[in-house]
Amino acid sequence: MPDQAFHDWIEALEERHLADLRVQEVTRALRALSAVYVERRGALHRGAALDGAGKRAAFALFYGPLHYLVSRHIVEALAVPASAIESVIDLGCGTGAAGAAWATVLTEAAGERREAAGEGREAGGAGPRVLGIDRHPWAVAEARWTYRTMGLGGGARRDEVARVRLQGRRAAIVLAFTVNELADADREALLLRLVRAMQAGAHVLVVEPVARSIGDWWHEWADAFGQAGGREDAWRFEADLPERLRVLDRAAGLDHRVLTARSLYAGPRV
Repeated sequence: MPDQAFHDWIEALEERHLADLRVQEVTRALRALSAVYVERRGALHRGAALDGAGKRAAFALFYGPLHYLVSRHIVEALAVPASAIESVIDLGCGTGAAGAAWATVLTEAAGERREAAGEGREAGGAGPRVLGIDRHPWAVAEARWTYRTMGLGGGARRDEVARVRLQGRRAAIVLAFTVNELADADREALLLRLVRAMQAGAHVLVVEPVARSIGDWWHEWADAFGQAGGREDAWRFEADLPERLRVLDRAAGLDHRVLTARSLYAGPRV
């Protein structure tokens, strides 16, 4: 079930990205953006998904919220204890949706735990801090705005996902629809860093489309997560999309009434 912060974020997104663009322009851009994901995946690591104002608005208004819903569904199903995590690191953060989803779930769970203990939901301070990492300057700025708008502490910075220094103990690292967009060498380097982070006590979640066209790398990653005591899952669930997302979905000739994804997860308490 989407949270109130999510609905407030959607309204803020509309004000932010439809101020200078008409819905028809965003819809055309969404069709072009979808074609990049389906037909020209090789261009993704060169930034083809964000190479214009229309595509950026379409990504923020449409794919960002979808990534939030998918990530939240998976995190809730995994039920990682809120007390086990102090920070959320979103690699290839885009608009910050996946990291925001995990941090929001943890913040809500911590509040419920405090309330059950008679301490009050707000006792003990805010939830985990979020750090978004992305190579694209627009994405970094958008992620910062997302965290502020959703009332989350943290920020975002520009960096290369495959080379960023990763925390271990009590950190949650999420890569949502990111690994498939990397060049092969960067993907291999990143896996080694993630394995070391797992060994140091990090919770690591990778979310990707179910499409087999993303590449053979998935099997290697699944093996690495399995050796770390992790799990591989496939997800399919009905989505209650906000009205704006339903309108864009239909207008672009898409159908996201049911959302799907696959994931890899490993953590100290798997």
